[in-house]
Amino acid sequence: MATSALAIATAKPLTHRFSNSKHTSSPSFSCSCSSSTPLPPPNELKLSFNSKPVAKQCVFNVGVGLLAASLLACSPLEADATRIEYFATVGEPQCELNYAKSGLGYCDVIVGSGVEAPRGELVNIHYTARFADGIVFDSSYKRARPLTMRIGLGKVIKGLDQGILGGEGVPPMLVGGKRRLQIPPNLAYGPEPAGCFSGDCNIPANATLLYDINFVGIYSGNAK
Repeated sequence: MATSALAIATAKPLTHRFSNSKHTSSPSFSCSCSSSTPLPPPNELKLSFNSKPVAKQCVFNVGVGLLAASLLACSPLEADATRIEYFATVGEPQCELNYAKSGLGYCDVIVGSGVEAPRGELVNIHYTARFADGIVFDSSYKRARPLTMRIGLGKVIKGLDQGILGGEGVPPMLVGGKRRLQIPPNLAYGPEPAGCFSGDCNIPANATLLYDINFVGIYSGNAK
């Protein structure tokens, strides 16, 4: 488990001893502040207690430390779980790619046990998308919900249509299955860059894309 880079240090306790013999115990206090000013001798103790700037700085630092600790303790577990899932596909078992005549590479990490994706219907999938060098450029796990898309009607890139629906020697995916796809440029975005905004493009031209697909299920809102 990752540890936080934020460390809350506590200084050694500072102990003031009273010169009055009636005091049998020595009160002490500690804080996460430090001061270069040496402690005053016992006969000047009252003057040191009246030094408000140091005391205020001490209280402020303790407050900041407690606030930071509370923020770390109260971080939502859902965010951590999503982050773990987002990168989980990196550690999934490898499979040997088969290649269709179209150039699509595919292999099943897990063969599902549900129904096939109906052509033209909405389906729910989770996916992680990478470039050929393994760099992730998009993922439904990052948004913490599956993608709902219409399959088989050209609403998505050709490689996803063929890789999920099947065809040309590629078997259809079944609900519950996980499949790895290697999509060549002619089945992806081709010679044009994609995902462009203000001159910056997320996907370069002629990019080969790698997709890890998790077929979650058929969308329940499909027309009957």
